[in-house]
Amino acid sequence: MKKLMLIIALIIMANFCFAQKLQKGNLLGLHVITVTLKPNVTMDQFTAFYVAKVIPEYEKQFKGSKAYIVKGIRGENKNSFGIIWLFENEQARDKYFGPDEAGTPTDLGKKAMENVNAIDQELEKYGTSTSVYTDWVVQ
Repeated sequence: MKKLMLIIALIIMANFCFAQKLQKGNLLGLHVITVTLKPNVTMDQFTAFYVAKVIPEYEKQFKGSKAYIVKGIRGENKNSFGIIWLFENEQARDKYFGPDEAGTPTDLGKKAMENVNAIDQELEKYGTSTSVYTDWVVQ
């Protein structure tokens, strides 16, 4: 039930953040991120860099995507860091990540990942992260 509430909250937030309403067929990638900070780095510094540098570079390389950083404030993922990725539909996502369960990068996705490698390395000055995700299609 708590996860359902978090998911609903994230979808509502995405609806307000996105320039247009969520529409049937939109794909939302909801990622819960575990961050390991470097010594003397705060989560505020990590997220500020992520918002200012990482997200814009990813949006540039993964054309048609939009990302938002979120923080869990209640429930199972309280104090967790998350990212909402928005794509027009599954086909837009599938240009970069195959439709298989693992989301294996396509050739275009591999190229985009190579292009964000420099910003990912710069992010490692602040900390490292791992994520678990679920892709959702608006019904």
